[in-house]
Amino acid sequence: MAELFKPLFAPNLHLKSRLIMPPMATYKLLTTGGYVSDDLLSYYDEKTKGGYIGAAIIEHSYITPQGQAGAGQLSVADDNTIDGLSKLAKVIHNNGCKAIMQINHSGCMAKKEITGLEPVGPSAVAPPGSDVIPKELTVEDIALLVKQYKDAAVRVVKAGFDGVEIHSCHAYLLNQFLSPLTNQRQDDYGKDINGRIKIHLEIIAAIRAAVGKNFPVLLRLAVDDYMPGGITIQDGQTAAKAFEQAGIDILDVSGGFGRYIIPGLEGQGYFAPLSIAVKEVVDIPVILTGGITDPFAAEKLIRERKADMVGVGRALLKDSLWAKKAYEALVK
Repeated sequence: MAELFKPLFAPNLHLKSRLIMPPMATYKLLTTGGYVSDDLLSYYDEKTKGGYIGAAIIEHSYITPQGQAGAGQLSVADDNTIDGLSKLAKVIHNNGCKAIMQINHSGCMAKKEITGLEPVGPSAVAPPGSDVIPKELTVEDIALLVKQYKDAAVRVVKAGFDGVEIHSCHAYLLNQFLSPLTNQRQDDYGKDINGRIKIHLEIIAAIRAAVGKNFPVLLRLAVDDYMPGGITIQDGQTAAKAFEQAGIDILDVSGGFGRYIIPGLEGQGYFAPLSIAVKEVVDIPVILTGGITDPFAAEKLIRERKADMVGVGRALLKDSLWAKKAYEALVK
């Protein structure tokens, strides 16, 4: 894996080094246009102060205005965003943490009233729970998207971040391509799991060629849609293996098409069955999130090799001192 992250996976490392702050949307802290605000800088300064987490993954940021999910969402869509993003990376670095930028396109989840543009998707199919039928992307449109992802990743590098994460979860565009619930294409970008991950592989290849072999590239993967007719764990394993072979350094697992909390799933690290399944088929590190609020449970998940790193989101959102308290509890 990328040299920069090797120290995080040394034998017998404490949870402190393997704790990740996953992306949590902070739209209300941003200024118009998707630029980094002073409030956003203060927020990440507060959350990472003391260096009690290994890395912070910045909330999903749109690669093009057409893919904007909501008002106030962070942008990485043009070079004018680089200065603000650079300030954000420095704030996190000054607190002794690594900074990773998550890049995304919302596809048919984008709102026309915000973007002024027609929502797009792999097929002209409304996703579950929505009546929005997107415009089907052409092969030429897909080629442009690949370039936009690559350009966004280059901006992440220029801004001084330690890694970039490609978002393919929670019913956003790449999850829409991945899932047969929304991808009913009959060309090379559809039909089966290998076709549905073709766009992912092209994006990974373009980013890797642009950022070089030593810059960490992560991918947040929806391993299971938890819906009839959606992707299964077996599909997720197939995708995970292909992404590792394509050059992904770390897989950040999640599940549930368009859902963050899955009915019936509960407990500490409730996505552990997904991380375990992925670890069975890849050699690269795997991040596990999902309801983790107990530091001893987090430590146990790592000790039992159910994940290599754990993401704690809502607990940190609720209590900025959670990581510090967790560290102090574990070293008593």
